[in-house]
Amino acid sequence: MCVCVSPTHFDLIVIGSGSGNSLISPEYEDQSVAIIESGTFGGTCLNVGCIPTKMFVYAAEVASTIRSASRYGIDAHRDAVRWTDIRQRIFGRIDPISAGGQSYRAEAEHTTLFRGHARFTGPRTLAVTAAPGDEVEISGDQIVIATGARPMLPPVVAASDVGVHTSDTVMRLDELPASMLIVGGGFVAAEFAHVFSALGVQITVINRSMGLLRQLDTDLSDAFTAAARQSWDVRLGVEIASMTTSERGGASVVLSDGSTLEPEVVLVATGRMPNSDDMGLAEAGIEVEDDGLIRVDQYGRTTVPGVWSLGDVSSPYQLKHVANHEARVVAHNLTHLHDLRAYRHEHVPWAIFTHPQIATVGLTEEQARAADHDISVKIQPYGDTAYGWAMEDTASFVKLIGDRRTGLILGAHFLGPQASSLIQPVIQAMSFALPAQQMAREQYWIHPALAEVIENALLGLDLADDER
Repeated sequence: MCVCVSPTHFDLIVIGSGSGNSLISPEYEDQSVAIIESGTFGGTCLNVGCIPTKMFVYAAEVASTIRSASRYGIDAHRDAVRWTDIRQRIFGRIDPISAGGQSYRAEAEHTTLFRGHARFTGPRTLAVTAAPGDEVEISGDQIVIATGARPMLPPVVAASDVGVHTSDTVMRLDELPASMLIVGGGFVAAEFAHVFSALGVQITVINRSMGLLRQLDTDLSDAFTAAARQSWDVRLGVEIASMTTSERGGASVVLSDGSTLEPEVVLVATGRMPNSDDMGLAEAGIEVEDDGLIRVDQYGRTTVPGVWSLGDVSSPYQLKHVANHEARVVAHNLTHLHDLRAYRHEHVPWAIFTHPQIATVGLTEEQARAADHDISVKIQPYGDTAYGWAMEDTASFVKLIGDRRTGLILGAHFLGPQASSLIQPVIQAMSFALPAQQMAREQYWIHPALAEVIENALLGLDLADDER
C-alpha cells in the first residue's frame, strides 16, 4: 500500500479504521479526508473481537448441544471437530470484508488512506510512519482519535520466553491443542474457555481473585463461578510465579501456590490497554487519564480544540455498541459545532457469550444499596416457566432490581440461554423510564415463550402502589 504524500492538509483526519471509519459520511464528499491505520483494516470488532469470537461461540454451542442431547431422550455424539474448517468458515468471510474496506477507502476520490503509525507533532499535525525512513507529515482542521485498545500482558508473562497467545492471535491457531491454560477471570477468558472446552480442549483457568467475573452482580459471579468449576479446572486466588518453555514445546508454569502446569497453549486474558501510548499526545497537549484513556468531555472533545476521540482509546466500556454510539455522536458534532450532542452512557448493557450466557445492564444489587436506593430484588429461575421445563433448566435465572418508590428498574442481570437477547426489552424499559408494573401488565407476553421469565420477574418485584 503506497503512502500518499499529497495533499498534506485535510479537512478531517481519522486515526483508526474501526468505528472511526463510519465517520466518513457522504457529507464529506466535497472535502478532503484522511484515514490512518497501522494494523488490520476494520478494527478490533471485525478482525479479532466481537464478530469472529461469536462465530466461534456458535460452533461451540452446537457442540455443547450435541453433548447434552441425552437429557432430552436423544442419543447423539460428536464424531470430530474440524478446527481448520471452523476457522476457515469464519476468517474466509471476515478477511475479505477487511480487505474490501481497505480497498474502498484507498480508491475513493475524497479519501486518502495512510498505512502506518500516527504520532502527533503538534496540536493538529501528525507524522505518519509506514516504515523506517518512510514518513509523511500531515495536518487537519479536525482530527478524531479512534485507535482502540490491545491486550496487555502481566510482567511475569512478558518477561518469559514462552510464546503465549492473546485474543488477537488464539483464533488463528493452526490446530486445536490438547490443553490450554487461560490466565484471567474476565469476559474474554470466560468466552474462550467455553469455545475451546466445547471443542474438546482441556481447559485450566487461573485468576488472582476468588471468583470469576467479579465485576458483575455477586449472584451472577457466584453462579457462574460454580458452573465454570463443573466444566473447567478453575483455580482461584493464584497467579503465575514463573513460566518457561517445556521440553515438549508448550509451557511449564509454576503458580503462586506452588502447583505446576504444562499446557500446550497459554492464552493470556488479563485485560486491555488503550492505544494512546507512543502517539505524541503530550506534544499535542492532549491529556490522558492515569489508566491511559484519552480525556474527553461529554461531546467527545479532547483537551485540544479540533481533536476528538471515541471508542476504546477513550471510553472505559470497551464495547463495540458503545463505540458505535460515540461514533454517531462525534459524526454529528464534527459538522454541527454549534449544536453539539452529548454521549449517552446510561443503561449500557453487557453480554458475555460464555456458558452459561450472561447479560447485564444497570446497577448491581451492591451498587443500588450503596447508592441508598430503597430496592426490591427478584430472582426468577428459568425453570419456573413452561419453556424452562422444556429445556430441563435448573440453573438459569433472571435477577431484577427495582426502585420501590418509582417502580423503575435499576438493574437487570441474566444468566442462562439466550440471555443476550432476552435482556433487550428490559434495556428498552430502562432507557425510556417504563415502570416495571406497566411493562409487565400493559402488553402481551407470548405463552409459553422463554420471555415469560421476564414477566414473572417483573410481577415478583415488591413495589409501592403496585396493584396486584
